[in-house]
Amino acid sequence: MIQTLEDIENEITESSAWETASDFLDWHINIGEGISISILDVIIVSIVIFITTVILRVALKFLTRNLTEDNKGKFGVVYGYFRWLIYLIILLITLDSVGVNITAVFAASAALLIGVGLALQTLFQDIISGVFILIDQSVYVGDIIEIDGKVGRVEEIKLRTTRAVTLDNKVLVIPNHLYLENSLYNWTQNGTTTRESVSVGVAYGSDVQLVKKLLLEAASSNENVLPNPEPTVVFTNFGDSSLDFKVIFTLADSFKAQFPKSEIRFTIDRLFREHNVSIPFPQRDIHIINNK
Repeated sequence: MIQTLEDIENEITESSAWETASDFLDWHINIGEGISISILDVIIVSIVIFITTVILRVALKFLTRNLTEDNKGKFGVVYGYFRWLIYLIILLITLDSVGVNITAVFAASAALLIGVGLALQTLFQDIISGVFILIDQSVYVGDIIEIDGKVGRVEEIKLRTTRAVTLDNKVLVIPNHLYLENSLYNWTQNGTTTRESVSVGVAYGSDVQLVKKLLLEAASSNENVLPNPEPTVVFTNFGDSSLDFKVIFTLADSFKAQFPKSEIRFTIDRLFREHNVSIPFPQRDIHIINNK
């Protein structure tokens, strides 16, 4: 005997397994006054969030398909902020669609939100500061920054913190609100090259033209110094015990500037010794008056 589709549906509906599954899915969890959610609602919300995650990942790949790796990193940071906003909107719409009282949810969580807001003021300040960083375009992934005397290459900008790697390969975690409270130096916003300098003092009576020549030679002979613009020497001051000079040069990788600057200092010391140019140390004359 051939069963019709209606008969099969009736048998499934009348079966004990179906009743058990239906009762389980219809089981409601009461969360506070006026808020009730069933197991089926939870499953629906989970499926919607999963689908949203897949769509957002596909959208990210589609939008960044023609971008460079550097621009992909910058776009990914901005995209991350809006992703959480989309999740929140989708969650509220889904809860409202399955019959959950959204007004009751907000009413029940109002006191909690106030408490969290008071307890986590710094957290919210960090998040808002992170948004300002992106809008102001003061820091990007890959930039070399100096803040509060610490230097690092930015690896990741998150909602609350910025992570940078220092020269000694240590991770520097910077709360975003510090950008608003401290002076920030971005070494690479105008490009990867930077002007660096090494200062030195020579004894009074030294041949200043020879000093200038030796300083230029020390800078130009270093393989890390760029030939254009050419190194230059500045006679900065007549000091208390020395004639003060500064040799200025350009480096391609400012993040590791301390190493070529150290090599240039070694070269300056060697050249000065070879040409009998002395680097003085501070001296003071003490006059003792005996009134007896």
